[in-house]
Amino acid sequence: MAFSSGGGGSGGAPMAEINVTPLVDVMLVLLIIFMITAPMMQHKIRIDLPQASINQTQEPTPDPIDLAIKEDGTLYWNDSQISDLELKAQLAVSAQKTIQPELQIRAEKNTRYEIVAKVMADAKNQGMVKIGFVTTPGAKGSQQ
Repeated sequence: MAFSSGGGGSGGAPMAEINVTPLVDVMLVLLIIFMITAPMMQHKIRIDLPQASINQTQEPTPDPIDLAIKEDGTLYWNDSQISDLELKAQLAVSAQKTIQPELQIRAEKNTRYEIVAKVMADAKNQGMVKIGFVTTPGAKGSQQ
């Protein structure tokens, strides 16, 4: 706090004036910073957004393929039993379609992982891209 050095009866009373020099210095620094950074914030980024069109006809999505795997490794293609070779042939045919159907794998709870992994590898090797897993909810109150 500044004290006046003048004579008289004031003695050591504080001055009532504020020193604005540090305030002006800070304001000038901020002004320079904003003058430098303001032009940088005006760079535009071009984003190509997809356009909706009423004229586009959406092709219907094909029904998904239900592939059930039993605990012993038997395979069911849309509820009809199929062998490993027939599975590979069916997967190759499905993968060649223009709109590829989704392969939904539904394995029983106690099916070994090796069997499911082999089916997924066969599907990938034949060109299937859309692979999903389907689960069925357990019975209420069952502690399995």
